[in-house]
Amino acid sequence: MSIVLGILTFILILVSVFLVLIVLMQKSKDGGIGSALGGGAAEAAFGAETNNVLVQATKYSAILFFVLAFLLYLGRISERKFEKGAAGGALPSITAPSAPAASTAATPTPAVAVPATAAPATAAPAPAPEAPKK
Repeated sequence: MSIVLGILTFILILVSVFLVLIVLMQKSKDGGIGSALGGGAAEAAFGAETNNVLVQATKYSAILFFVLAFLLYLGRISERKFEKGAAGGALPSITAPSAPAASTAATPTPAVAVPATAAPATAAPAPAPEAPKK
């Protein structure tokens, strides 16, 4: 499946470049960038009906672009679902390292005294002394 998606991606890139070139070759109605970048040259090379041919090529290449993009979208979704089902879940399974082997050399470990009953972390505030009455 991955090979097919790679080939479709390559074809999509080629269609994209072709679509950009076809749009740039078209003759603009008001003399914009199309005429500066070869709109007149395309007409001189391919004849008077070049505009109709370029419009049709633009239409068909745009349709092909959207169809390929949609197929790649669906292919990536199915590929992701297939990988998730094959792996058994969305997250990778990680195994915990085994406990370190007991060493024969005596290593001193600091002794930490832990009180059996711990005092509460926060103590209640002492009541404020009353003011003397007059």
